[in-house]
Amino acid sequence: MFQSFVETSSPEQGPKRLADLREVMSEAGLTGFIVPRADAHQGEYVAPRDDRLAWLTGFTGSAGWCVALSDRAAVFTDSRYTVQVKDQTADVFEKVDWPAVSLGDWISGAAPEGLIGFDPWLLSVDQLRAMEKKIGARLQRCANLVDQIWIDQPAPPLGKVAAHPLEFAGEPHAEKMARLAADLKADAAVITLPDSIAWLLNIRGTDIQRNPVPHSFAILHRDGHVDLFIAPEKLTDLGDHLGPNVRTAPPSTLLPVIEALTGSVQIDPASCPVAIVDAIKGTCVEAADPCVLPKARKNAAELSGSRAAHIRDAAAMVQFLAWLDDQAQGSLTEIDVATRLEAERRKDNALRDISFDTISAAGPNAALPHYRVSEDSNRTIEPDSILLVDSGGQYLDGTTDITRTIAIGELGEEECRANTLVLKGMIALSKLRFPKGLAGRDIDPLARMALWEHGLDFGHGTGHGVGAYLCVHEGPARIARTGHVPLEPGMILSNEPGFYKEGHYGIRIENLIVVQEAPALPDQSVAEMYQFETITWVPIDTRLINTDLLTAAERDWLNAYHAETYARVAPHVEGAARDWLSRACQAL
Repeated sequence: MFQSFVETSSPEQGPKRLADLREVMSEAGLTGFIVPRADAHQGEYVAPRDDRLAWLTGFTGSAGWCVALSDRAAVFTDSRYTVQVKDQTADVFEKVDWPAVSLGDWISGAAPEGLIGFDPWLLSVDQLRAMEKKIGARLQRCANLVDQIWIDQPAPPLGKVAAHPLEFAGEPHAEKMARLAADLKADAAVITLPDSIAWLLNIRGTDIQRNPVPHSFAILHRDGHVDLFIAPEKLTDLGDHLGPNVRTAPPSTLLPVIEALTGSVQIDPASCPVAIVDAIKGTCVEAADPCVLPKARKNAAELSGSRAAHIRDAAAMVQFLAWLDDQAQGSLTEIDVATRLEAERRKDNALRDISFDTISAAGPNAALPHYRVSEDSNRTIEPDSILLVDSGGQYLDGTTDITRTIAIGELGEEECRANTLVLKGMIALSKLRFPKGLAGRDIDPLARMALWEHGLDFGHGTGHGVGAYLCVHEGPARIARTGHVPLEPGMILSNEPGFYKEGHYGIRIENLIVVQEAPALPDQSVAEMYQFETITWVPIDTRLINTDLLTAAERDWLNAYHAETYARVAPHVEGAARDWLSRACQAL
């Protein structure tokens, strides 16, 4: 299987590892050391070698920090991980609500004196600046102290790189390079994000689990040439794909090449490591990663591939859901569910991986938005309870991400009300027409209004960007309070409001949607308007819906969605699965 259920967290090791870290801190003359969940490429995902935060503390979430001081230590996590961080870390680590409390504020209060060390490869320029405002010159660059005590640290990944077919990429990489080079703000731009480089050069890799990207760095020059810094062992299967305008060199030569650049150098302060900026001798120009926005605006081939991938993925989901409804209540565990769903997806020869570890969460585990089932946490799915399944696939032609909340038996009025309020928020975004220029923060409240009216809310964003056979979480746009980037046609986003009652149940309903131009209305006064195209086609469990809470327009939307789901997916399933699909898509 792609997914493993072995428990990777070792909270019992935390106190000893913290003591070892403090010993090397003392030897280096440091009062504290900062450990982010990050690697030198500054993407969201890290390889096992770079998962220093999990190794030190036991916390395995996708975002967080640790600050180790000589007499105190703290783990900083956001609201998605409030419960998880308590379960996965020892008492020697204080638990801090971040970003409500910043690292700079906490450090300045807990350690008003002394030097605070950090690895300059693991902090971005923006992150360092934010801390410097609170801590100032006490921040000191140093070697990574965790690496000095991590005796069995995994080796760097060396996955082979493959060319991404033009039929799915939609644009030759030479044309991308020339197009982006023409818009640079400097003579050259340093690119560190793995998915940016993979998209720019039409390559894919296997260095990061679940994300088809290779570890590498790149410099895009104004003349359209690219210097690619990548381990040569990864390129043996690539043939002549890169072409004459891409020069390759080992990563060890990156800093010397940057130091030798004589013109202006563009960096993205949000993703560029401090170590790279330290090496720039010429003029440093700050601007967004040149690939991030063009990558988010999917072209026709990428959108066509994503739509096709979602239909096949929907067929796998329908096969799975039909099987699930046929099982005796109380006979399955969370691992049984995740295993069966992966087996259904693996029937598609275009599947290359799952897009993230399947969240198969029963009962109170469903109240953990980023729950990962393991052999230790595996829970039996009890009769008359809620099962939340959040999953996706990495296909050659697209990346999928879907969440369905499923009724196992009879559910009470409270659960059905909460599920219906979540559904109302999802429908509100699905039906939305909005003027050009709005960002995710402008429309995020629509997904929460029904919940807010009942005094409820959820702690995560409503939606994230999704790649085209790339990372399932993709910037720069998002539907959230922090979503400041205007939405543009071609962007694929998730639409996934939720509600979580700690210790009891969790609900989330998720479809992927594409920003597109909206047809003009006869009396329209706004020059340009956008709308969303839904590309996820899987029934929503009507057994958890209180129809009295739906408006006529909401009911019409759901009935139309289910009719379209049946029309699109029925030709791809047969027998019991098609019968199940027909029942699940019946109009309310």
